Amino acid sequence: MVIKYFSWIKEHIGESEELIDIPSDITNVDQLINYLNEKDSKYNLLFEKKELIKIAVNKTYSSFDTKVSNSDEIAFFPPVTGG
Repeated sequence: MVIKYFSWIKEHIGESEELIDIPSDITNVDQLINYLNEKDSKYNLLFEKKELIKIAVNKTYSSFDTKVSNSDEIAFFPPVTGG
């Protein structure tokens, strides 16, 4: 799985992209977030208010219950603002 991070999320995580293999029992975005939180404490602050984070699975806006697998690309980014 490729996970991409954008804007202040990238700054907080310390990288713009990472490759991970998730266990087979991780089947949706919410479970992925829980897995990341357990994997490393650097994710805890990021996902503390996860409802503020926007998600894309395979370049399509998605929700926390969207199915995921190791062949997917997941992107996490802050809400987009305009001016």
